[in-house]
Amino acid sequence: MKRVFYIVVALILSLNCSAQIERAARSVFTLTTFNKDGSILASSHGVFVGTDGEAIATWTPFVGADHATVVDAGGNEMQVMSIIGANEIYDVCKFRVKGSTKAAPLAKIPSARGEKVWVMGYSLRKPQIDQRNVQSTEKFMDKYTYYIFSSTAPENSASCPFVNSKGEVIGLLQHSKSGDQVFATDANYINDFYVKNGLVINEPVLRQTSIPVEFPANQDQAAVMLALAQNQNDSVKYLKYIDAYIQHFPAAIEGYTAKAENQFRANDFVGAASTMETALSKASKKDEAHSAYAKIIYQKELFKRDRPFAAWSLDKALDEAESAYKLNPLPFYQHQQAQIIFSQQDYQRAYDLFMGLTKTNLRNGELFYEAAQCKTQMKAPHTEVMALLDSAIAASPQPLNAVGAPYVLARGTEYFNAGEFRKAVTDFNQYDSLMQGRPISSEFYYTREKAEMRIRQYQQALNDINRAILLTRDSPTLWAEKASLHLRFNQLEDAIKSATVCTQLEPDYADGYILLGVAQMEKKNKREGEKALLKAKELGDPRADEYLKKYK
Repeated sequence: MKRVFYIVVALILSLNCSAQIERAARSVFTLTTFNKDGSILASSHGVFVGTDGEAIATWTPFVGADHATVVDAGGNEMQVMSIIGANEIYDVCKFRVKGSTKAAPLAKIPSARGEKVWVMGYSLRKPQIDQRNVQSTEKFMDKYTYYIFSSTAPENSASCPFVNSKGEVIGLLQHSKSGDQVFATDANYINDFYVKNGLVINEPVLRQTSIPVEFPANQDQAAVMLALAQNQNDSVKYLKYIDAYIQHFPAAIEGYTAKAENQFRANDFVGAASTMETALSKASKKDEAHSAYAKIIYQKELFKRDRPFAAWSLDKALDEAESAYKLNPLPFYQHQQAQIIFSQQDYQRAYDLFMGLTKTNLRNGELFYEAAQCKTQMKAPHTEVMALLDSAIAASPQPLNAVGAPYVLARGTEYFNAGEFRKAVTDFNQYDSLMQGRPISSEFYYTREKAEMRIRQYQQALNDINRAILLTRDSPTLWAEKASLHLRFNQLEDAIKSATVCTQLEPDYADGYILLGVAQMEKKNKREGEKALLKAKELGDPRADEYLKKYK
């Protein structure tokens, strides 16, 4: 009687075990990743570990993928929405699909050496179950288990889950490189992947796929991720991030602004206007929405005025900025108004606003600089402009750094235009020092060279024209200036070389031939000199005849 009882109990336990294992099979899916052209990149498997689309699989199929789908045990196709985490060394990842899913439980206690486990293959009908024994285990990261199996497995079983007798997933099947073993990385390790902060978007492993990284739950960190996504030089992937951000945070302005700016860059002004109107209706911070809209319209009127769009104007931009200020009277919104009014050429009103803002907590060098620009447009005395530029520098962080550098440059330029060349060179030198290796334009070195020539700093001038040419090697004007300097210092060979480059870059630039002709004449190469001067004459330069008479 006891024997019959034990047989019945064993049979019940066996049936219960089988039922649990079969239930786990409902969470297995096939994974297909695709290239940009829609062709299949790779096929594999995986298992759902959450009811909100969370899934785990091997990482390799995602490398280089543009998009991916899964098909669950019921035959339902689902789109892969985002990558939650990945590890290239263990070749595993966690991701999310669109839709609700049936999750398999994860093993709370690792399986031991010699223990029976089962591989759950994918099937739309009866589950494909294959029993294995754990050959050995290894611990990693103190709490996770790495499983090794001596037997082989078919290639099409890659990434299928191993489950224990309770139907709990212990890991994903992976083939060794030699093919004579299979192993599995602890499913709990993969399931523990999560997005810590917005900076993870820059992790090299996650940049191997065009499928977006999942946004962090924290909105501020998600905004960081969205901003970083723009710098990855993948416009298609960036659009995916924008759409995902709007979906996750429909009341936040950042997603709508990013989308509208993207449409603006593509000259889709109708789309940008529609996006910002949606932002005005859905964003929780209406003032920020009005301000962002004003910014986009202002940029369009400033930089793309040649592309008319009747719905937008500087007046419209000003209306939006004023609406933002009415909702939340921040100095920033008033500053935005002042910039728009300046572009409307109402310089006195703009000046009054800029100066008024210098008495608020927004006070900085930019406000004084913008006020100086107003004074310049109003043809104010040189002393008034200089006083404002002095204030711009004084209002910058002290000791001066790159923040105040533009105002030092502006003051130097004002000195230059006023003929105060020594003061101009002093400011130009300070600007050069403040930039501390940051990019400086060739135009700056060209201007400083001209100022240095006026105060007879000839070697410094020659150094600067050489710097300018290093930055813009294809400028005939710079090569002509270099030739002129060499000619002035009686460096005739260098003058001829520089003037020759000038004429090669711009065959119709008379200055190059004048300089080449004079340098050749001074070098006693009269035939070449006359040829160059005659070319200048042909191009209509009246100086050519004078030099021809001089050297005849």
